[in-house]
Amino acid sequence: MDAKTIDKAKLPSRHVTEGPARAPHRSYLYAMGLSKEEIHQPLVGVASCWNEAAPCNIALMRQAQVVKKGVAAASGTPREFCTITVTDGIAMGHQGMKSSLVSRDLIADSVELTMRGHSYDALVGLAGCDKSLPGMMMAMVRLNVPSVFIYGGSILPGNFRGQQVTVQDIFEAVGKHSVGDMSDDDLDEIEQVACPSAGSCGAQFTANTMATVAEAIGLALPYSCGAPAPYEIRDRFCYASGETVMELLARNIRPRDIVTRKSLENAAAVVAATGGSTNGALHLPAIAHECGIEFDLFDVAEIFKKTPYVADLKPGGRYVAKDMFEAGGIPLLMKTMFEHGYLHGDCMTVTGRTLAENMQKIAWNPRQDVVRSADNPITATGGVVGLKGNLAPDGAIVKVAGMKNLKFSGPARCFDSEEECFKAVSDRSYKEGEVLVIRYEGPKGGPGMREMLATTAALYGQGMGDKVALITDGRFSGATRGFCVGHVGPEAAVGGPIGLLEDGDMITLDAVVGTLDVALSDAELDERRRHWTPRETDYASGAIWKYAQQVGTARKGAVTHPGGAAEKHCYADI
Repeated sequence: MDAKTIDKAKLPSRHVTEGPARAPHRSYLYAMGLSKEEIHQPLVGVASCWNEAAPCNIALMRQAQVVKKGVAAASGTPREFCTITVTDGIAMGHQGMKSSLVSRDLIADSVELTMRGHSYDALVGLAGCDKSLPGMMMAMVRLNVPSVFIYGGSILPGNFRGQQVTVQDIFEAVGKHSVGDMSDDDLDEIEQVACPSAGSCGAQFTANTMATVAEAIGLALPYSCGAPAPYEIRDRFCYASGETVMELLARNIRPRDIVTRKSLENAAAVVAATGGSTNGALHLPAIAHECGIEFDLFDVAEIFKKTPYVADLKPGGRYVAKDMFEAGGIPLLMKTMFEHGYLHGDCMTVTGRTLAENMQKIAWNPRQDVVRSADNPITATGGVVGLKGNLAPDGAIVKVAGMKNLKFSGPARCFDSEEECFKAVSDRSYKEGEVLVIRYEGPKGGPGMREMLATTAALYGQGMGDKVALITDGRFSGATRGFCVGHVGPEAAVGGPIGLLEDGDMITLDAVVGTLDVALSDAELDERRRHWTPRETDYASGAIWKYAQQVGTARKGAVTHPGGAAEKHCYADI
């Protein structure tokens, strides 16, 4: 079967294009220049996260035009629309970051509503910045119409006096500047050269982590997520993705045929193998939730525990996404993982073939050192570790890629917001050996579960990255390095142990055995809980308030609705 023989009687778009009663609907389509033939072809939503907020998204509109050509060439009718993004690099370090995680669910919701409202039959989704990738993939599995994901591509690395740099280096430069190790002129120079092109942050931060996930989980074409945004080869991937979604429509291969428990495990494995962002442990459960699959933080952590760390990528390593693409791309990484038993090969992908079939013609490149063979890893266990203990009964997460010391013990120094902690770091009013605690920054308590890159990067820039630890019920950027533990649950806002801590409590973190504990008995914690009162937020209306009323625990992905398990009808079958 090909796209020309697709029976529209079984597709959602029949509700707007077929039969005499739909004449008014068709008149709107004629008004936009569509022909009769185009109106009666399958309608394909081409959803883009384009905006002018940041380089992550600026190239997406142009790429969407190429996708549309691919759809049209395969006898489909593309219908382009945009959704929002909140760009973390610009939202970071101030109240704007409260919008970031909220935007993930709003992206999924807005794509769903556009697709439902206009009865589109298939979806190609283009995304750039951090939350737009999982948001778009969540929409795909929620709607369950044939879908292909496209990453807009990474930014090229900057060059500062002969040294390759990324935006992470600028955040850390702020810390150096605060202690006099960088002049005003040097800071001015590095900020002008660190981000030289369109594209998302170039190292294995959240965007590139979730782009790697998109290929591993099977929703993106092989190699498509590795090519940097400025590379002309992106046009080939975009055109091919448009053609591919029509083939998936003809064969009725849907996202929930692709996103399964096994493919989620594959996705978690590539996060660990690349020393990826801790946010992977938040977004994978959220994607699973849309399918009705139980796959929480502890399930992700189990995969992390048994997966080797093989890709030498920043922030813990030496290379950026461009380097891995040129070494052989994400398929090179997946090839060695598959050959050594770390990936399930029987998972369906958007190629219409299984992961194992996609791997057949992938050749190992022995002339590169970006990705090691999985039997000769950088470390035997993954670059991201899950933690649990009396301070984190619902779990926590830490990135250990590039870290030498995996244990830390020290007295708590408590802050009830990121701003309070950042001020203490800026003023250097903290001590070596302390565990800095930032609380009331969880999904509900923030609200919005902010990332803490400004604070962690400042610590690193001051040379204190390995001399203090930091724990939070909020999140960390994929660019964060050092002993920084995020997603501590239950969060402070709901009475979690992190909200009961007092200055001086002894905290022990052990990323070897996977524990996070405070030297308090259950009885002592219970006594403190009796005297604890919830902290009020000043977000009492608007989108962020609305999010706080709906959002669940970080352990299960900080989701905002009952998910696929509660579904009574699937959009694809209306």
